[in-house]
Amino acid sequence: MSTVSIDTYDLEEAEEVFSAAYSKMHFSAPPGTPTHTKVERSQLDNLTHDEIDFNYELKAHVDPLPDIALCRVHSGILTQQYPGGHLEGARADEITVVGSQIGKPFQINAHSAHYDVVTIDRARFDRAAGGSSAIGEPSPATLTGTSPISPEATAHLISVVDHITRDVMRSPYASSSPLVIDSVSNYLASALLQAFPTTALLEPTIEDRHDSTPALLRKAIAFIDDNAERSIAMSDIAESIYVSPRSLQYMFRKHLDTTPTEYLRRVRLHQAHLELVASDRMRTTVGQIAAGWGFGHLGRFASYYRQHYGVSPHQTLRR
Repeated sequence: MSTVSIDTYDLEEAEEVFSAAYSKMHFSAPPGTPTHTKVERSQLDNLTHDEIDFNYELKAHVDPLPDIALCRVHSGILTQQYPGGHLEGARADEITVVGSQIGKPFQINAHSAHYDVVTIDRARFDRAAGGSSAIGEPSPATLTGTSPISPEATAHLISVVDHITRDVMRSPYASSSPLVIDSVSNYLASALLQAFPTTALLEPTIEDRHDSTPALLRKAIAFIDDNAERSIAMSDIAESIYVSPRSLQYMFRKHLDTTPTEYLRRVRLHQAHLELVASDRMRTTVGQIAAGWGFGHLGRFASYYRQHYGVSPHQTLRR
């Protein structure tokens, strides 16, 4: 799954690779400095993860990024600055979002930095935000800060990124499962939305509370039940019953004390259970069935399965 994209002391070569991977960049470093750059890339469809090492003081002028880059710093310091803006940065065990301002160039300084970069498609982030305009026409959400809103938000987002980069991206089954890729991408976009300050309207309005009747909830449940095998996002469920994503969240919390995403996860778990019961263990594995229903990490799937069925999925498959 992982491939080394670059391992070089040539600053121009590093600049070319980063420009091709992200956006046009210009690299510079103090004269006479050894400039060792190493990037190891993993990719699941349009979800990319780069593990990046700079052993020097890098200054990079960057054209506007088409997508959002989430940087989880392991060591060193990573700073960024927009023209006329303040210098903002992240140190070891911190996380920051890079390229958050749409259409604006910026400067990055990497001080002997080792960090992970996970790239998030802006359109997926906008769908997660929902927007406040008419159904089907969500207004783009804007990130208004580069650091999470609290230490708790930082810790949660780091755990999400670590799970994706260490568990899902390395799974032998994930690359062959569109549901895993889609679920992980939606999960990451939602986690980013909750962790950082944005212009998105997340709390339900009075109108949203009115659009939360039991009849609408039944329609939403029916849509999820009928489409659980497909790649569906919360925005798809909301559009199917002509309400906002906020209304959808509110009605599930109000009537079922859960979220639409968690309900979808339970439906997929049940379908995985039925498949385990009906399958021949000589022809299939728990990992294949789990991935087929969007569960990218076997250990987490097994724990979740045991919580609901009291036995391990391997025991069910062996029966």
